[in-house]
Amino acid sequence: MSIALFANVLTIILCVAVLVQSMRMMRSLRAVKEGALTDVVKALDNATVQARSVLSDMKQTLGTDCARHARLVEQARDLRDELSDMIGIADSACERIVSAVSLANALRVAGEEAAAQEGETDVVADETPTTREAA
Repeated sequence: MSIALFANVLTIILCVAVLVQSMRMMRSLRAVKEGALTDVVKALDNATVQARSVLSDMKQTLGTDCARHARLVEQARDLRDELSDMIGIADSACERIVSAVSLANALRVAGEEAAAQEGETDVVADETPTTREAA
């Protein structure tokens, strides 16, 4: 056997192997084409359409809801500022009431002490004429 004949036989064997492999691949591709791949692609198309629909709905909803929530937040901030002012006014009124009560208590205590001293003076004055008469 010459080298040329050996190379030709080897080439024939490799070509037959390539033909067999090509037939197997064609059969596999035909099965994929007719089978699951088509269904998967259709399912992906449906999912894409639904996702686009949901995204457009979400975009529209977020556009209206965000604007409404922004208005509500602004109203809440205004209300917070107004309540802060009212709390400040109530605090100052409370401080004035506390100082007025403290002043009233101090005046009452001073009045009671003055009345007690006046009462002692009257008792001492009443006792002085009685002791003079007895003497």
